[in-house]
Amino acid sequence: MKQENNSRRNFIKQAGLGLSAALFTPYLFSCETNKSGNSPFHNLGIQLYSLRDLLAEDPIKTLETVAKIGYKHVETFGLDTAKSSFWGLSIPELKKVLDDNGLKTHSGHYDMSTYLKRGSSTSESIEKYIEVAHGLGQEYIVAPVTPMDDLNNLKVEDYQYAAERLNKAGELSQKSGIKAAYHNHFWEFRNFANGTKGLDILIAFTEAGLVDFELDLFWIQKAGYSAQSYFEKYPGRFSMWHVKDMDKQFTTPIIGEQFDKADFMEIMKNIRYTEVGTGAIDFVNIAQYASKAGLKYAFVEQDDIYIPNKFESIKKSFTYIQEHLAK
Repeated sequence: MKQENNSRRNFIKQAGLGLSAALFTPYLFSCETNKSGNSPFHNLGIQLYSLRDLLAEDPIKTLETVAKIGYKHVETFGLDTAKSSFWGLSIPELKKVLDDNGLKTHSGHYDMSTYLKRGSSTSESIEKYIEVAHGLGQEYIVAPVTPMDDLNNLKVEDYQYAAERLNKAGELSQKSGIKAAYHNHFWEFRNFANGTKGLDILIAFTEAGLVDFELDLFWIQKAGYSAQSYFEKYPGRFSMWHVKDMDKQFTTPIIGEQFDKADFMEIMKNIRYTEVGTGAIDFVNIAQYASKAGLKYAFVEQDDIYIPNKFESIKKSFTYIQEHLAK
């Protein structure tokens, strides 16, 4: 259990490369790649987890730079529930920084791992999440992961229970004009005896009026499946996408007998990310399914950035999407 807990902490709090003071010098970006339009790719967002270490050092400067690059909205993570703050900024302070830089936030990732765990009786601050989301003007409270203490032994009943709890969160948040949502990783695509997958169970047992899904395009492909097949199978359920690319040298799927009972951190050695448009994922084809998916918001995300200047990384991803997907 100790090793599993360490794996979970390592995954959720993966450290990025070392910070450099140079990242916070004035950083000017050309807006020539910005295109006028109303599609989710024109109005592109970023999951701020990609810049977690920079936010910890200087959240205001980081958000200012995100806006200068051309991003229109951000997806939050890491709420300190005790202090009602993100990266040392109170909710009103964060809202002001966003407003001052022309940024919106339509969704946030909120820790629901205990709330979704079968047998748990805690509401795990769902009401608090709704309050914070409402204060920021968000439309979605997103569960970023399943309970992670025993990933290799998740059962059908665990996903059914999680679906019931997501419905409940959706009912509570609906009163504030907010919906619940769920973000996938790879283990939701592991097969049960009848071929059903965890993500299928979550979709089947949640009510479309209460719960949406945020499809991570990296993780579904890394699991060996196509995003397009899920958009065809469940039209209108994927209102949000994480646009994240896969290193061309790390394309082997991590689902199947070799991996389904493997140590989590060993599996992670088979994963490497890259800037959008430089990797193995065919985003141009996937983007053609935006309407069928029900896409409202698209977010660049890169769990780990390997080049020294992380702003340069998210700029590369932004530019590719503007040039190739924002039609």
